Amino acid sequence: MSHLSKRQFLKRMVGAAALPSLQWSDFDQMLSQVAHTPATVLAQEEAFWVRIRELYPVTKEFIQLENGYYSLAAQPVMDRYLQHIQQINTVSSYYMRTRQFDDKRVSQEQLAKLLGCSPDELIITRNTTESLDTVIGGFPWKAGDEAIMAEQDYGAMLDMFRLQAKRHGIVNRMVSLPNHPQSDAEIVSLYEKAITPKTRMLMVCHLVNITGQILPIRQLVEMAHKHNVEVMVDGAHAFGHLDFTLADLGDCDYYASSLHKWLGAPLGAGLLYVRKEKIPAIWPMFADSSVANDDIRKLNHTGTHPVATDLAIQDAIRFHESIGSDRKQARLRYLQRYWTDQVRHHPNIVLNTPEDPNRSCAIANVGITGIKPAELAKTLLDKYKIFTVAIDGANVHGVRVTPHLYTTTAELDTFVRALKELAG
Repeated sequence: MSHLSKRQFLKRMVGAAALPSLQWSDFDQMLSQVAHTPATVLAQEEAFWVRIRELYPVTKEFIQLENGYYSLAAQPVMDRYLQHIQQINTVSSYYMRTRQFDDKRVSQEQLAKLLGCSPDELIITRNTTESLDTVIGGFPWKAGDEAIMAEQDYGAMLDMFRLQAKRHGIVNRMVSLPNHPQSDAEIVSLYEKAITPKTRMLMVCHLVNITGQILPIRQLVEMAHKHNVEVMVDGAHAFGHLDFTLADLGDCDYYASSLHKWLGAPLGAGLLYVRKEKIPAIWPMFADSSVANDDIRKLNHTGTHPVATDLAIQDAIRFHESIGSDRKQARLRYLQRYWTDQVRHHPNIVLNTPEDPNRSCAIANVGITGIKPAELAKTLLDKYKIFTVAIDGANVHGVRVTPHLYTTTAELDTFVRALKELAG
């Protein structure tokens, strides 16, 4: 593949992705047949998931194990998305002036229901970075205020905190998460020890993007609030991946996610939740005098943007809910355990993801002794046609592996064989 030009490569990828034979009606009928099958049992029924795979335009050029950055939208969702684009284009500015905000409100309400909050506490953004940076940049910081975060947090948010340090004189306190914690108490204690009387905010990952570790959010929120510290949760990889609502996480103050990762919406959609009483204090990044200061829409002045994406969120939610959050989580966890259990105790293979199945789901990170992560990722792609992403920092040295619903165990068998060959 390395000798192909970008144009040739894209042309071949598009040509290789056959249109699925299943559509919405077939999909609904197929799901009705497994309505009473427990999620953990269905997770291992390969024939069922092969049929689900038919609903996705999966490339034949390589094995896609980097779905965490951006996962495929199912073909029924993509078909509806293209229809939205065409229909909006037909009436153009008429739609923008008469319908766009009402339609966006429907998507907003459906997202709020799925997350478990009021629609008046949620806005649709472009991605997690925009969502969390809106909070970090709009927070009423004063010189000397402190914020706590982990070196394993996403770089864009760490950069935004550094910017506030330059602008406002805040102090950023950094902790480092263990890859293999012994208990929830260990994680909570790690953050609590960093809190001082000047601490204003704690940023935590719901699911750490580079290792797949799930953090004990409820316990962290309860601890932080005991010290009068606000909690902002980076849920980029959790929403549409894990089976949860905000009620399961305690009373966190801010939550954000990207919808083009695990929910399966088209590129360029995210969400931001701000607890109602926290809205007035957040300063808008873009001015909008048309709404009240306690209205979350003040944080959502987008100007003219691709509104068809907002509509397609509804289609992605329909597809997600048809499968079911519990079934989806069970299958994704099964796929990760399927391959990690086969290599976990190999002397030259290092797993940077907790062994406890409750501390991870689809995402895992693996390294091989003596092979740098970038070299490992390149070899997997060039020799075995397996696409992953290298992670080399923050005490994590390996490749991130993120299967999705359309990943087969046969593909993971190929990956396991590659790891064992390379490990010797």
